[in-house]
Amino acid sequence: MEAQTHSMANLFAQLGLSTEPADIDKFITERRPLSNGTTICNAPFWTEVQSRFLKEEIIWDADWAGVIDELNARLSK
Repeated sequence: MEAQTHSMANLFAQLGLSTEPADIDKFITERRPLSNGTTICNAPFWTEVQSRFLKEEIIWDADWAGVIDELNARLSK
């Protein structure tokens, strides 16, 4: 079975957030950079459910892992 590629908008929809490009950029801009040593799944702005989803997808290197890594990179700048 081929792995599915998800977009940033798909990830934000999965997290229950706005998928509008301007809203995604605003979300990232207002929350970066992550504090030193803070992993994306432990960032204080996620709900418990959002945090659990991010953590599980990373641990299992699931289809969402690539776009979560991209979000992490954007939040770390």
